[in-house]
Amino acid sequence: MGNDSDQQFSSEISPVGWYVGSYQLRFIELNEAGNDDLEASFLVWENTVIVRAEDLEEAFQKVEAVGLQQTEPYQGGSEGVPVQWIFEGITSLLPIYEALEDGSEIMWEKHDSVKLSELRGQSVSLEKIRERFRSDRAEREQWD
Repeated sequence: MGNDSDQQFSSEISPVGWYVGSYQLRFIELNEAGNDDLEASFLVWENTVIVRAEDLEEAFQKVEAVGLQQTEPYQGGSEGVPVQWIFEGITSLLPIYEALEDGSEIMWEKHDSVKLSELRGQSVSLEKIRERFRSDRAEREQWD
């Protein structure tokens, strides 16, 4: 993972040995019907993690392992309902090209032909971010 001048650049390989990956977990109540219904709707969390790896394949395996660690059934809520998070797969995996420090770019996404009104509507204030954390915390507490 060094900066060997003879080493060929590859967009699939992180020169700093870090990758950022996202995966999705689906929440189910184990005793509910329809948990495998492809048309049913579920609560889904998309989690993003960084992993140290030699290449894209190892990074994929590590992100998958992190996601699978979150899938043990447990008793949720005050009533002890049997619940489980189901690993649904990896949604993105990108090499990180810069050393990790304040301001390092670790993710990017290209958006073609976005209206200015839509673009400006996507930005959020610090207060909106805090509201989201409060809401997420309250929802998690319901099932812990």
